[in-house]
Amino acid sequence: MVRAKLWFRCAAMHDPVTPMVAQPALVGWEAKRRRVDLTIERSFNGEELVKRMKGWVTTDPGKVIEVVKKHGRLKVLDDRELVIEADTEDNMIDLNRELADVFGGEVDIEIVKR
Repeated sequence: MVRAKLWFRCAAMHDPVTPMVAQPALVGWEAKRRRVDLTIERSFNGEELVKRMKGWVTTDPGKVIEVVKKHGRLKVLDDRELVIEADTEDNMIDLNRELADVFGGEVDIEIVKR
């Protein structure tokens, strides 16, 4: 298995950026007739995290997800760091090539060496 970081271009500064979970989402309930003191804390999965980048980056995150899914899968490691996992390095090379073709350098990957 090969892992890579996914880099977008920031819409404001045009620097390479990658989303990460700074703090897990805290979900609670509001009841109509009583108080509910129950909350659930959970992190986003890879696709949810990328979708939250809409408007903050120069590309449509939904289209990025479509391209990535052809070659690998998005995953959040340790409830914090976004990576792409693929079976082989060739999958990552093909992914990087397709990202360049589709997004013209606005999205790329960096293979993570273990």
